[in-house]
Amino acid sequence: MNLAGLKRKIRKLKQFEKTIRANEGIKSDVPLVWDKFFDLHDVRESAPEPAPDGKTLYTLPKLAAMSREEYKSVVDDFFAHVYYEVYVYSGIIGATIYDPAILAQLGLPPVADEMAVKKKFRELAKKYHPDAGGDHEEFVALMRIYRELSKPV
Repeated sequence: MNLAGLKRKIRKLKQFEKTIRANEGIKSDVPLVWDKFFDLHDVRESAPEPAPDGKTLYTLPKLAAMSREEYKSVVDDFFAHVYYEVYVYSGIIGATIYDPAILAQLGLPPVADEMAVKKKFRELAKKYHPDAGGDHEEFVALMRIYRELSKPV
């Protein structure tokens, strides 16, 4: 895919997110998920405004180098984050919907359910538990992630 066509597709995602937010009544001052995901500036353009955390996940060259399946996975992940934000803002989030960013830290897909989270946690807990020869720091980090997923929204 050429860079101009790719830019158009990614910009359409931004417009779609804005439409979803407008339909849900989300104020325009709430940061877009798109800004955390995509940076369409290339090296010849002026420096973009950084995402709130200081970096974006996907630059234009990185997106251009992806296979069709990888690109589809990025778009799916993007929409999971958008709808998670909408659900949180609207107060309609259920107990079994998890923050996709936290799920990614565990290596789980954005649509992972409670059983998948528990299974992955047990697997990683066995691996990192200090009594089983695992890394103490990794185990503490895992416990923080699990606590974050377990707290009610």
